[in-house]
Amino acid sequence: MIPYSFLDLAHVCEGVSISETFEKSVKTAQLTDQLGFTRYWFAEHHNMKSVASSATSVLIGHIAGKTEKIRVGSGGVMLPNHSPLVIAEHFGTLESLYPNRIDLGVGRAPGTDQLTAHALNPNFFDNARNFPENLLLLQKYLSDENQEESVRAFPGDGTQVPIWILGSSTDSAYLASALSMPYAFASHFAPTQMQRAFEIYKMNFNPENGSKPYTLACVNVIIADTIAEANRLATSFYRMFLGIIRNERNYMQPPIDSMDNIWTVNEEAHIRQMTLCSFIGTKETVKRELARFIERYEIDEIMISAPIYHLQDKLKSITYFAEVMQEVH
Repeated sequence: MIPYSFLDLAHVCEGVSISETFEKSVKTAQLTDQLGFTRYWFAEHHNMKSVASSATSVLIGHIAGKTEKIRVGSGGVMLPNHSPLVIAEHFGTLESLYPNRIDLGVGRAPGTDQLTAHALNPNFFDNARNFPENLLLLQKYLSDENQEESVRAFPGDGTQVPIWILGSSTDSAYLASALSMPYAFASHFAPTQMQRAFEIYKMNFNPENGSKPYTLACVNVIIADTIAEANRLATSFYRMFLGIIRNERNYMQPPIDSMDNIWTVNEEAHIRQMTLCSFIGTKETVKRELARFIERYEIDEIMISAPIYHLQDKLKSITYFAEVMQEVH
């Protein structure tokens, strides 16, 4: 059995407040803690009314304080939006509050549109070009090697918070391998280059200090008692992606009986491609498909997103997934 983890986008559902959304995250995290999940990560996004995880480090602290064992972290912090020193201080603070339970996943993208990226940081595009250098600087701020420097992270200095590189293309694979860092791929929305990225990462990995390559794939999982019900729950997920490609961002919508007459043939094809790494069905069907997926891509850890409208359906799906993972070898 490989480790299994959870990605929370703090999806804001139609008719649900932001406060209620965060309370749903607490209940979800507490269940994953009980079910043996390894990590609970939040993803940084901005200017999206359906996603409430913009203040990622704040939510990490909130969830870590409401759980006991599970590691809590970012999947990820979009580093070009921030100063490396500020992120080192934030995560150094979190590590000091919750020792050995904090992960720092970082990405190069803005997690938003270009106009908002500029509003977040007018130097975003320069920072994106300098991502490798800023990543090394962040790593240095969190290490023991920065103690003689004029600028230090307090808290943060010497905390050695584990840093992951996140990616949705092959570019990140080269960087993760060169820096001997664990590598998490966003196959839940960008599956096309996953296989090639993992091949590049493993082929070029620099075994510095005896480290070994470590791959994590994020996928979408929706499990219900019947295939028909799972497909019905998935309509909320599909409508969310439909809003993205139509540039009609909205709150997550309740499930409907069918997507017929909702999307066009071309839109359906596009969304099916974007959500190729999605496992939707019963425990039995998802178990077979997941086992093949894990074997084919030789991943070390799997992380799931559960884009489901109703909390009780989401918690049931997560419970079923944990049961599936106990049986997958």
